[in-house]
Amino acid sequence: MSQTRVERLNSAFQEEISDILRNDIKDPRVGFVSITRVDLTQDMRQARVYFSVLGPEESREASLEGLQSAAGFIRSEVARRIRLRYAPEIVFRLDDSIVHGVRIMELLNQVKREEEAGQPAKPPRGKR
Repeated sequence: MSQTRVERLNSAFQEEISDILRNDIKDPRVGFVSITRVDLTQDMRQARVYFSVLGPEESREASLEGLQSAAGFIRSEVARRIRLRYAPEIVFRLDDSIVHGVRIMELLNQVKREEEAGQPAKPPRGKR
């Protein structure tokens, strides 16, 4: 099964944006940002770029601000590198799936420790 053009471009965008962030963006707000996924619309007018940042909420918000301020530069660089006639608008979105995954692993480890200690598992408390 072959990938569609949009799927190939999603991958290319993710790769290029990651490279640009690693090598070309010097904004200190954009620290350890990982691009987790890119979703181009079918008409290729907009690219939703999902990113994650491990750390406190303040660092995530600062990273989002830094990425938004660099969006024009990133857009032109991606268009130049991939050789697109039209550069899609880039919209950055915070991807919390890694944070949720870490929380789930913590809860599972807690249940395992409680079972090994012979204590009945308690319903987890915390953020949802």
